[in-house]
Amino acid sequence: MYSIQYLHERFNTALAEQTFDFEPNELYEPIKYTLALGGKRFRPVLMLMGCDLFGGDIEKVINPAIGLEVFHNFTLLHDDIMDNAPIRRGKPSVYKKWNTNIAILSGDTMFAVAYSYVAETEKKFLPDVLKVFTRTAKEVCEGQQYDLNYESQEKVPIKDYMRMIRLKTAVLFGASLKIGSIIAGACEKDTENLYTFGENLGIAFQLKDDLLDIYGDESKFGKISGGDILDNKKTYPYLKALEIASGDTLLSLIKCFSHNSFDNKTKIKSVKKIYDQLKIKDFTLQEMEVYYQKAMAFFDKIDVDNERKRELLNFAKKIMDRDS
Repeated sequence: MYSIQYLHERFNTALAEQTFDFEPNELYEPIKYTLALGGKRFRPVLMLMGCDLFGGDIEKVINPAIGLEVFHNFTLLHDDIMDNAPIRRGKPSVYKKWNTNIAILSGDTMFAVAYSYVAETEKKFLPDVLKVFTRTAKEVCEGQQYDLNYESQEKVPIKDYMRMIRLKTAVLFGASLKIGSIIAGACEKDTENLYTFGENLGIAFQLKDDLLDIYGDESKFGKISGGDILDNKKTYPYLKALEIASGDTLLSLIKCFSHNSFDNKTKIKSVKKIYDQLKIKDFTLQEMEVYYQKAMAFFDKIDVDNERKRELLNFAKKIMDRDS
């Protein structure tokens, strides 16, 4: 059984060994730039952990893990275009550093590159792995479309938002663990329980992201603080505030999110004040805990000795307690 630190280092070493020195340079340079920006590498590490949990050979998971990380970064590259996000991990987004056309095309190439790495899976496991990966790629795109739809939708029920983040974020957590466990030869029941554990953990992860966008340290979070507020994004904190606010507080919240006449600092400060008044941070943390406990219920069903589960449990706690 490997530690989280070892798996993280092993993956980073493997990723650093990959070269993307192909022509035309304008197409591949943004890919190298994107992958060099770093990131938490949660998803590939989860894939390695999913394999190690069942005593599998983690070296057999390296290529599909790279594929998954390339895919994840492809989605971020395109997300930044759609969200007009100028910063990614503290550096200029690809479309800002180059231009939108190059960012789109480089992202498309990353999608193809991701599949080429996943296809390096051991032959006997490849059909099942491709099935999971393809379904997940489709679901992530569905989640992104819901996210775009909600930008122009006046009212978004919280249940619809939870469906969106399940698709856009959480399914990739579940898929990472499931693919790792498939390659380790785990039984179908365990792979499904592990997937659902990861999916619920991924929802808790996104809720924490929603909070960090408001209250996180920009230097640690790698994004502009209050970016979701400035973009009028209908995140869980906003939707919960909309649900429980009334009177002048409700009118002020709606005004902040329906007009762009405020300067950035004033808008962020005004919305944060409303969130604090309504204790939105507490509500969001409570919702995170709901999904964390759902994840733990499926975690307990996985038929593996508790000692082998220890590192994955530590990882889940790390997800909940992170500040970036």
